[in-house]
Amino acid sequence: MSFDWAGLGPGLLLPLDRSQAEPLRAQLERGLREAIRTERLRAGERLPSSRVLASELRISRGLVLEAYAQLQAEGYLTARAGSATRVAAGAAGEDREPAGASTAIAGEPPPRADPAETADGPRIDFRPGLPDLGTFPRRDWAWALREACRTASATELGYGDPRGSAALRDVLAGYLRRVRGMAVDPERIVVCTGFAQGLSLVLRALAAGGVRHVGCEDPGDPHLGEDARRAGLSAVPIPVDADGIDVAALARTGARAVIVTPAHQAPTGVVLAPARRRALLAWAHAHGATVVEDDYDAEFRYDRDPVGSLQGLAPERVASVGSVSKSLAPGLRLGWVVCPAALVGAVAREKELHDRGSPTLDQLALAALLQSGRYDRHLRAMRGVYAGRRRVLVEMLRAHAPAVGLSGLSAGFHAVAELPAGADEAAIVAAARGRSVGLRPMAVHRWSEEAAPARLVLGFGNLTERQIRDGIVAVADLLR
Repeated sequence: MSFDWAGLGPGLLLPLDRSQAEPLRAQLERGLREAIRTERLRAGERLPSSRVLASELRISRGLVLEAYAQLQAEGYLTARAGSATRVAAGAAGEDREPAGASTAIAGEPPPRADPAETADGPRIDFRPGLPDLGTFPRRDWAWALREACRTASATELGYGDPRGSAALRDVLAGYLRRVRGMAVDPERIVVCTGFAQGLSLVLRALAAGGVRHVGCEDPGDPHLGEDARRAGLSAVPIPVDADGIDVAALARTGARAVIVTPAHQAPTGVVLAPARRRALLAWAHAHGATVVEDDYDAEFRYDRDPVGSLQGLAPERVASVGSVSKSLAPGLRLGWVVCPAALVGAVAREKELHDRGSPTLDQLALAALLQSGRYDRHLRAMRGVYAGRRRVLVEMLRAHAPAVGLSGLSAGFHAVAELPAGADEAAIVAAARGRSVGLRPMAVHRWSEEAAPARLVLGFGNLTERQIRDGIVAVADLLR
């Protein structure tokens, strides 16, 4: 049972030894963790304010604030604006990240498990393509929504332009020019409900213009075949190698459109080589074809310089589709298509027929988030978080399954595990599932039935560093 202390509440015994080499902040964090683990502090119990605790311990208030922020990030504490700092529910009975291994941005609510996945899915799921849902910047988004409600005109709350809010398109154009090197005008942007709808709108517009075949990377997104069929197109698999999509093979198919992931190929993680980029755009110009660029994961890069968008090199031949599903959260369902001039009218018409336009207030909120700099602040923080998890994945595989190679790690939050010769992807995945660890076989991304090296696609975006460690230890013998 926890107590809701009246007034300032009783003092908190947290001895600090100033004669030790261990920093006072580290001692304070360790003392708080121990108090919570041993249930000296119970779930829901209010902690002293930072000012009161600093006075009691004779340390600076800033040091207390840093310690509270770190334990919030680890999931031991919760805090909301205007409310006291309290012990998080379940904090005493669960393993948490060690000090310094933050999995959330200070000041944000701690990550919460997805009930559906907890009940029916694996305990630790290396699912690719999913960002850290617990670090969604709720306070910044709430601020942006308030700004949208405060500033939106009555006219903006009507049906409006099917291409989307002019305010968001203006901000997006400036942002994409600056960050992704695109040659973009607001008039050529169509706001959509995430990448899936953006791709569907483009494919339908291409089909209406006479395109019959679209090339798709192999291995690649397993849903693209169905997406193409629903748009009235035939999907043609094109091999991917260490340099990206095989443009010579694409040219032999007679396709007049192709879907590519040039910045970080999904799922292999390779970057489209400069020679291939030039060859791909030369093919598009020579055949009057359209390149549909999936510009996902470009925000999260680690060991290489930024890779510019293909659209910036050939704006009349490339339709670039982007979203905030990886940078913020898939649940926002916000994305955009930067269209060639010849395609923008048809894509906008498809959008109008499909749903009359995306939610205006959400669009205005995203515009405010981008313009305020809060979006980039979140990205910078998450680069550090994902880089830390990437490092842990590399270290754990090196220590526990050294025969497994890793590739595709230059960006994003998934890696490809190259398994030893003779390994059986399906058997490993099934055995891992029996240990409540979710793994993804490369087979689900392959179009071809031909024999291929055994590989796994390991996502680490929505896992804590502790979960990555535990998950690799649990399946290490299977990978070996």
